[in-house]
Amino acid sequence: MTKITGYQNQPIQLGVDKKVPRSEGAAPSAVPTAPAGNSAVNITNQAKQLAGLEQALQSLPAIDELRVDEIRSAIQDGRYQVNPERIADKLLRLELELSA
Repeated sequence: MTKITGYQNQPIQLGVDKKVPRSEGAAPSAVPTAPAGNSAVNITNQAKQLAGLEQALQSLPAIDELRVDEIRSAIQDGRYQVNPERIADKLLRLELELSA
């Protein structure tokens, strides 16, 4: 496990025309500000869909206990077989999807 050091957990206040306090040794710079009078936020349909998917995923269990029990039983009974070609195909497919 990696320990993160040097991080000062102090609350900061952000807002229009305000500067963000920097930690020691950091060069001061102005914080970009929003144009005056334009405080509207537009959420895209894709962002709305992603938020819906996130909520749906949060309602699912993190582990499919039934599937874990099936695999555990197959290993104990000697029925579980590793298919290296299938694993390689899925890894290649995942790589292609991630690079697209």
